[in-house]
Amino acid sequence: MRIVPIASGKGGVGKSMVAANLAVALSQAGRRTVLADLDLGASNLHLILGVTAPKTGIGTFLSSSAGSSAASFDSVVLDTDYPNLRFIPGDAEVPGLANIKPSQKNQLVKRLLSIDADYLILDLGAGTGSNILDFFLMSTHGVVVTAPTLTATLNAYLFLKNAVFRLLYGAFGQKSRAFEHMESLRKDGASLRTAYIPAILDQVRDIDPERWAIANDRMARFRPRLLMNMLEDPKDAEKAQKIRRSCKEYLNIDIEHLGVLYRDELQDVALGSRIPIIRYKPQSVLSQALYRTADKLMSSEDEEDMSLSLAEIEGGYRTAELEAEADFGAKAAYVEELLSSGALTTGELVEAIRGQQFDIDKLRRENQFLKYKLAKALGQGFAG
Repeated sequence: MRIVPIASGKGGVGKSMVAANLAVALSQAGRRTVLADLDLGASNLHLILGVTAPKTGIGTFLSSSAGSSAASFDSVVLDTDYPNLRFIPGDAEVPGLANIKPSQKNQLVKRLLSIDADYLILDLGAGTGSNILDFFLMSTHGVVVTAPTLTATLNAYLFLKNAVFRLLYGAFGQKSRAFEHMESLRKDGASLRTAYIPAILDQVRDIDPERWAIANDRMARFRPRLLMNMLEDPKDAEKAQKIRRSCKEYLNIDIEHLGVLYRDELQDVALGSRIPIIRYKPQSVLSQALYRTADKLMSSEDEEDMSLSLAEIEGGYRTAELEAEADFGAKAAYVEELLSSGALTTGELVEAIRGQQFDIDKLRRENQFLKYKLAKALGQGFAG
């Protein structure tokens, strides 16, 4: 079974939309797929999938007295109207679900791993909580969804940084000399924030060679994937290279580029109709990009446990930039076709442009605020 955790450093970048539509696309391709809503505490994936509000879910499984039985877990794995696709709701109405205990998390992971399927898609919560990171590390090829905005790309990098530290802590194990070294860095917060992972690994190699070998092996197999969503312009695709450079220099990992997705107003209509966009409008630019992403996942089925070469990773970034240009042209042609056919009125186009202008103004204000904060921080640094 291929496990595909889908995460994001911050909310609002389309993570759940991606998870739901990829699950549907894989099931349409004949892959037995299970989609699990692990955005515990804020579960709403059923709305995107078009499933009636479930009465049971992960929350009821974890809180039930029979939570340790396989039978009780099977009862929350629901069939859907989509052939080959089953769904596990999160059940956000159960109090405290966002902060499950380690024993509950281990029990849930055990049940998830026992599922009989070709693909298990995990829609994770936003942020860098320990439970989210552990679910993400269930696979060496998890997907991080981000957007071209400064805050989104920064949070994507910070998510990956936290995932790497979580991976290292797991590899070192408690009471080892490597673990004690990491704890000493953690207690000196500044040291851990500014530390390069390559430098930390060099230190651990001298302190604890055995644990270094385990960590080095896990790091070599850790190859997360990046998916850039909500593009407006082909140049937005270049933002992925910045994340990649930071990950290579500071985290000692090279991330694969899974592709690009353009912002599409039809997604809002599809969500309001509770229909995944690839079923609502399968020929739209966004739907075709989602199908293309699913194809990339399936094309690597035989290579899931293999590290990509540098040339293959770089080729992925070049391909993504070409896809961004091609999709931008297709999107413009699609709007022109809608206008000429009368399916899209001039007024609706004006409203769409106004909405985009609002987003641009919002981003401009956000940029100005961040510049102000940076200038203030630098000024305080010089003053000190």
